[in-house]
Amino acid sequence: MAQPPDFANIDLHLVKVLHTVVSEQSVSRAALRLGSGQPLVSAQLRRLRALTGDPLLVRAGTGLAPTDTALALLGPAERLLNEADALFGPGRPGRGFEPAQATQTLRVAASDYLDPLFLPGIVERLQREAPLLKLELHPLSAEFDYPRKLASGEVDLVVGNWLQPPGELHLGRLSSDEVVCLVAEDHPAVRSPRGWTAARYLDSDHIAPTPLHPGARGVIDEHLALQGLERRITVRCAHFSLAPAMVARSRLVLTTGRQFCQRHLGAAPVRIVKCPVLFPPMAYYQLWHERTHLSGAQRWLREMVRDVARELAAPPARARGER
Repeated sequence: MAQPPDFANIDLHLVKVLHTVVSEQSVSRAALRLGSGQPLVSAQLRRLRALTGDPLLVRAGTGLAPTDTALALLGPAERLLNEADALFGPGRPGRGFEPAQATQTLRVAASDYLDPLFLPGIVERLQREAPLLKLELHPLSAEFDYPRKLASGEVDLVVGNWLQPPGELHLGRLSSDEVVCLVAEDHPAVRSPRGWTAARYLDSDHIAPTPLHPGARGVIDEHLALQGLERRITVRCAHFSLAPAMVARSRLVLTTGRQFCQRHLGAAPVRIVKCPVLFPPMAYYQLWHERTHLSGAQRWLREMVRDVARELAAPPARARGER
């Protein structure tokens, strides 16, 4: 009965020597390709002969020729080296990534109180740089348990803003934005800006996004609570992109980032006014889980998201309808 091979005496480099020596049909040329000395390659060839029970290379005129066994081993050796490269080489997940050839699906969850051009910008870049990739966009809503979905791999990246981002996830800061108010063009804050005080602001009717989980406050109300203040929220809306149209037809006040508000000037009869309560800049982040931290595809996605956010955050000229 034939003895099974002793894998303890075989290393990956020995397989590479086998493939190189048989391919080159020369110990000296193989040594050059391997960056090794000829005596060492000759010693490794002797080990290979002992392991395979075959001479592998035999004299043929003035050179060497591979045996039938050597030629039969060439294919398996090449496949093994390719698999090893996929596991540990530059092409393994987390190292090299070629977006133009990639075909996987990427999943991003984002709130719609981001700049309205943000997600279209992501799609544009994806279509241009990685046309074979697929993108799934998920809403960041009260029902969306994003820490669990990141941990399970149901979503790859979450984009939003938090006063205190969750500490158990990786975090990348994307941009920050001035907090302003969006109101109808005939709102008292526009007609009489000197009367737009902190007290009148708090006593106004406000529209705010639906909390991400029951009992949660958004960043605006969290900051107000830290100062012992509270505003009167009369409308909660899960579809934040509809809020400017609601503001235009009411006395509601929308408090959010200037970048979001600027996109709606001219599209609806609304105006931007300064908020009479001092808020810190609104910070936007991308969050991801440790399980995807080293993935080449995920790293490329995060860098692309960062670049799009920075391009959009470039300060534009002040538009008509801003005060």
